[in-house]
Amino acid sequence: MSQGFTSQTARNIFYGGTVFFALLFAVIVFHTEQRIPQRSNVSELTPAVVRGKHIWETRNCIGCHTLLGEGAYFAPELGNVYTRRGGDFIKAWMKSQPTGAPGRRQMPNFHLNDQQLEDLTEFLKWTSKINTENWPPNVEG
Repeated sequence: MSQGFTSQTARNIFYGGTVFFALLFAVIVFHTEQRIPQRSNVSELTPAVVRGKHIWETRNCIGCHTLLGEGAYFAPELGNVYTRRGGDFIKAWMKSQPTGAPGRRQMPNFHLNDQQLEDLTEFLKWTSKINTENWPPNVEG
């Protein structure tokens, strides 16, 4: 005669499920860690990229923009802006701010010199080459 679902059966399911999902989690973490160097574009880091990231951080660009889906949503995503617009456009856009167009959100002019603009553009170029597997999904930011 079968006793049905007992406390021993429930305990075995609980422990078996715990072990299974702990192993599954470990496999997923290991797989992700193996893929990060291939996707991160770290091999193309240059001093200009590092200086550009410093400009990005000290001017609090992430306070308005998103970068690879992280940050504020006040202004466009910039993870792929270099691919979409190019370096010359980025530099010209930064120099022409604020445009003074009525009814539009205005970006402040940070008064960056040519070297700083070049470094920031290199940072955005480097960022655009990170393999994000099409994230964020909005191409135009």
